Amino acid sequence: MQLTSEQSAAYDRDGFLLLPNLLDAGEVALLRAEIERVARIKAEEVKRESDDGPPKIMLGLHQPDRAVSSEAMAALVRLPRTLGVARQVLKDEALYLHHTKCNLKTSIEGSAWPWHQDFGSWQLDGIRRPDMTTLMVSLDTAEEINGCLYFLPGSHREGRHDAVYDTSTAYHLYAVPHAVTRERIRKYGPPVAITSKPGDGVIFDCNLLHASGHNLSADNRWQIFLCYNTCANRPEDIPDPRPAYVRGRDWDNPLNLCDDTDLRALARHAA
Repeated sequence: MQLTSEQSAAYDRDGFLLLPNLLDAGEVALLRAEIERVARIKAEEVKRESDDGPPKIMLGLHQPDRAVSSEAMAALVRLPRTLGVARQVLKDEALYLHHTKCNLKTSIEGSAWPWHQDFGSWQLDGIRRPDMTTLMVSLDTAEEINGCLYFLPGSHREGRHDAVYDTSTAYHLYAVPHAVTRERIRKYGPPVAITSKPGDGVIFDCNLLHASGHNLSADNRWQIFLCYNTCANRPEDIPDPRPAYVRGRDWDNPLNLCDDTDLRALARHAA
């Protein structure tokens, strides 16, 4: 999948690029089935809304030899439509995955994500440069009512803000302080709702301010996030690093593209 010069310019200007119809219906169905399978597994990679509640986030499905390993996810991260696009926006052929995550906003129970920058957490992993991008794929229709993403276009150009540790939801993370968020919304707003249908994608800069609300609807909102880093931007050694399913260790093994039909082949076999 080759981006046009206009698409590349839009990513650099706005901090994100919409990628409609990135996956077909069969690929989406396969990935949904894989998430449903993994959601039943009790594992540290599966973080739940409460002790016995539905999953909020699942990590590391692309990695081998885990209880949550998924052949479909391992193919998804290497498609020309995913890895190929990430290579273009980062202007680097040698990429690895910092991590993958499935953010699952279950109907009614799916909680919000506060305004944050991904690099706010990732720089604490020892990564020094924001040479990183995230590609998101929707497995459900995403609308305002069920907690779609919101982006603040152009906010990535401000660089990284000092973050504060937010414990307001089941998955704790480093968020942008409220005062800074208000200032940035006044400067770059209003925020843009990233609505989507199943199979749509979007790729966005690691310093882009983004958030999502609580799922107030009767329908789930499931999305997959692929977080790529350049191998040259490997983390520095830090004390007590996060587990490998959050802080990837494969910077010496750049990802290779698979065939663009590999995920479709798995979907046909599973049907």
